[in-house]
Amino acid sequence: MKDFIAPPQAPLRPPDTVMRLSRMGSMFPTRLSFLRTLMRFLAAENARITRRSWQMCAEGYGHAVYCVDLGGYTYSLVAVSTKLDPAARTDRVIASAWDTAYVLYDGVPDADEVARICATAPKQEAARFTERDLVLSRANKSVRLFAHVVDRLRAGRQPDAAMIRDIGYLMRTTAVYGNGKFGIADRACIDTRPGFSGPFMAEMLTVWLIRHFTHDLVEHVGQGRLDRNLKRHLGIGNSTGLGMAPFLVTHPVLLNNWMLARETALARVRAVAHLNEEMQARLRQLMKRADRHLAEWQVPDLAHQRRIDCLCTDWAAFSAKVVPDGFAPENAIEALIDRALSESEDLQELLVALVIELFPDLVDGLADCMADPCGPVPEPIADTGGLRDVLERSFGWALALDYDATDQCRQFWYVSEAKQEPRLGDRFAEEGAALESPLDVARRMKALHDDLPQTSTALTVFLKEHPEHLMAVERAALAARYPYAEIRDNLIGQQCLPIDMLRCKLSFFGASKFDPKSDRWTRITLCQGAPLADELASRSDDWWLPVFEG
Repeated sequence: MKDFIAPPQAPLRPPDTVMRLSRMGSMFPTRLSFLRTLMRFLAAENARITRRSWQMCAEGYGHAVYCVDLGGYTYSLVAVSTKLDPAARTDRVIASAWDTAYVLYDGVPDADEVARICATAPKQEAARFTERDLVLSRANKSVRLFAHVVDRLRAGRQPDAAMIRDIGYLMRTTAVYGNGKFGIADRACIDTRPGFSGPFMAEMLTVWLIRHFTHDLVEHVGQGRLDRNLKRHLGIGNSTGLGMAPFLVTHPVLLNNWMLARETALARVRAVAHLNEEMQARLRQLMKRADRHLAEWQVPDLAHQRRIDCLCTDWAAFSAKVVPDGFAPENAIEALIDRALSESEDLQELLVALVIELFPDLVDGLADCMADPCGPVPEPIADTGGLRDVLERSFGWALALDYDATDQCRQFWYVSEAKQEPRLGDRFAEEGAALESPLDVARRMKALHDDLPQTSTALTVFLKEHPEHLMAVERAALAARYPYAEIRDNLIGQQCLPIDMLRCKLSFFGASKFDPKSDRWTRITLCQGAPLADELASRSDDWWLPVFEG
């Protein structure tokens, strides 16, 4: 076996540049996003979906079971569709009823197991599950589009293409739970299986199968067949709020690995010395696709739409310069990245995602480095002198702030008693700060630094006197080994916008069409443009920033 020789790469962008909230909130999906990785694996496995059961009335209520073989294992999606009072339909996590509920099951469920899931899945948090249940989810219809498609199909016609383009999904999930929630299987039960070793692979498989079910359901109720191009553009919507944001803080090694893989991909691509004519043509093709995608990205929020419009205008002007007369193929990617430094972070991160797309051979293997199979491995710090050096070298961004100033401690994170979900409060207007969750990493680092003695002493002695700093010391010990582990902004300051954290994480899932409803929750689209079940061999890997083909 030949030794692995790493491709040449340019220097990595520094964490002080990459790990800022504003840049994280400008990220786009890439070919390293988890849905893209899953689709490539499904294609390599020549995976096929089989529908083992379809017990649906004419109006689409009942259950269905789908099976797929993956890496030597069979997984089944049990989908349960129920009639929902329109007054009970809400995207909020406090909901207690949904149009549909789902379980990804380990194996092929027998009749008793299907009956158990049909009885429990619609209850979601109010029920309990078994370790044969790998993922739990629920979704509500996009009522207007679902009804429109049904009416058109029943009339023997295809739905309005503009509605398909503008809405983009028939159903919208409000949670996709994994890793032991409510008694379902812990990730450790499946994380060594082929296809499931990467982050959130079981959840992404569930979302893709749910999308397949929604297509079947609307065709069943509408008594007709959707045009293939229209069907391909129908992904799965998702509503995501504050519950997702703290994940990036509480999983620092995982965050580091995601970011490091992405930054390494960019560094490899920037080191490409020459673009041949085929690659130049591909670059321009993707630039045009991005332009079309931005034009199709329309949201109700006026402020966010202005941001999209600005990006659309800037992108058109930027990409117009990438023409044969003004394009040098030598070190072209590096030149493009450098040219974009004077542009907005939105444009810079769109360009990053695009150039990564060009080079699958350089990039795709990095998807194997994005999990965290071993857990944190901190660098040892012997004494407070060494700790001071670490803090001043890696946390200068945190040490510079005054956390007694109102604007630097305005917000506090806590967990709601009713739903056990993260929330964000105003320290000076709301009660509950006494129950604050430890997401105030920056403030803790400053407090640790302030309490360090002038004369170096053993770290064990210091912590015996100051046990309140244990968490900060532990995170400092991770800094040298995991440079992208920390969000380098104050997460309790009034300028902190959780939507930036949501967009970062969701971009790694493969989300697009971000539709913020506030700075605390957003709707997105998943699987839009992804291959249909019978297209894995032909379309598995060319659906970055999908555009409407109807």
